[in-house]
Amino acid sequence: MTSPHRRGFETQREEVTSEGLPVEGTVPSWLAGHYVQNGPGQFEVGGRTLGHWFDPLAMVRGFRIDDGVSYTNKFVRSRDFAFARDRGRVRTQFPGTPPDRPVWTRLRQALTGTFPDNPVIGVARIDGGLAAITESPVALTLDPETLATTGRIDLTEGLDVDLTLGHPHYDPRRETLVNLGVSYGRETSYTLFRRDGGAVEPTARVAFDDAPYVHSFALTDRYAVLPAMPFGLDTTALLTGALTGRTFVDAFERFDRAGEFVVVDRETGSVAARPRVDPLFVYHHANAFPDGDELVVDLVGYRDQRAVTDLTIANLRSDSPSVPRGDLQRYRLPLDGGRATGETIREGHMEFPVIDYPGTLGRPYDRVYVAETDRNSPLPTRLARVTVPDGEATTWGEPGVFPGEPMFVSAPATADTEGAVLSVVLDGETGGSFLVVLDATTMSELARAPLPHRLPYGFHGQFYAADGPVRSMA
Repeated sequence: MTSPHRRGFETQREEVTSEGLPVEGTVPSWLAGHYVQNGPGQFEVGGRTLGHWFDPLAMVRGFRIDDGVSYTNKFVRSRDFAFARDRGRVRTQFPGTPPDRPVWTRLRQALTGTFPDNPVIGVARIDGGLAAITESPVALTLDPETLATTGRIDLTEGLDVDLTLGHPHYDPRRETLVNLGVSYGRETSYTLFRRDGGAVEPTARVAFDDAPYVHSFALTDRYAVLPAMPFGLDTTALLTGALTGRTFVDAFERFDRAGEFVVVDRETGSVAARPRVDPLFVYHHANAFPDGDELVVDLVGYRDQRAVTDLTIANLRSDSPSVPRGDLQRYRLPLDGGRATGETIREGHMEFPVIDYPGTLGRPYDRVYVAETDRNSPLPTRLARVTVPDGEATTWGEPGVFPGEPMFVSAPATADTEGAVLSVVLDGETGGSFLVVLDATTMSELARAPLPHRLPYGFHGQFYAADGPVRSMA
């Protein structure tokens, strides 16, 4: 019998539009807006299975909630997508899959910094429009209604960087996007910048002797916090990989040094502190806020680089996959030069921390929503509302289902609730998917809307309210 979780790693080629999904239960009357999620859609190219979970061709999925629920999904028409569909080959080096190109083409790509444009991580509003994003120099713009791909934005224009992160922040006070750009060369550097419309302004630069991998960062009103951990790229191995066929994942290694958090003062552009810490790997931050002479940073922390290297498609599709363990952790970063201290708020496995964003961004807060995983599953099996810092949790789940990222939506002041949680859920038993709506306090189910087909397990999304299109997460 096929393990139910495998359905989350199977291709879905079908693109559909449904003006009215059947709804079981009652969607709150105040809940109106557009929920858009991104993630894998196609796991094979030319008959070859792609190597890593970050490799599949991107598929965006959209839910319009307003007196009912409508749904559409579309592949993002990137250059990588067109090359794969037209020629049955991989155009550029994906994280875990080398390109199907002649050696001289691969070498030219490596020397000129040709990165994939397959935007599989998330979505964001950039320059007033909706776009699919990843760790790339470009974003692919989308029609907000049909999700059709409409164009490209050069995210590195005006910056001396090779690519940007797939987790930009929205600064609610300044009403700008804040992100990091990455440069690989004789030294690796991260450039903090803000984007206001089409105007881009670099505000700080931090250089490193090695090449730490930073997937996301924490943000407060004054500071940005980069987790510069001893896990990252052997850049020489990555460059020679153009000749040998080694990939980003093959070149991912542990460095012989301590971990550190780099605290950047957003006003002056200077490094305010670099507190050291025992090594940990970080994909996603929950929140950060000042507390006296310290910064508090909450995140999901892993023990080592296997959080990256174990996420191969072969492993995830197996009956007994090796699953990296991520714990919800709190770190205190002294700004006077001392060492960072940490504690575990809640033991994993868990991922996708979501807060009331931007309502509590950079400020003390009391809860975070996560997707938790049983130890024998590579996909989350329940959603949890975790109080911080005590770690107590209220959960929702059902046998055989795999819920995705828990998207918190804040209710208006006139509603008798703090909000709702949305999630796209894979039903491994029936082979279908549905959108679930939960009460954000009790985690009880309010409604669900079955989809007309199965969706592969997704990554990140945003909810844009109809009366105020402000993003819902980092």
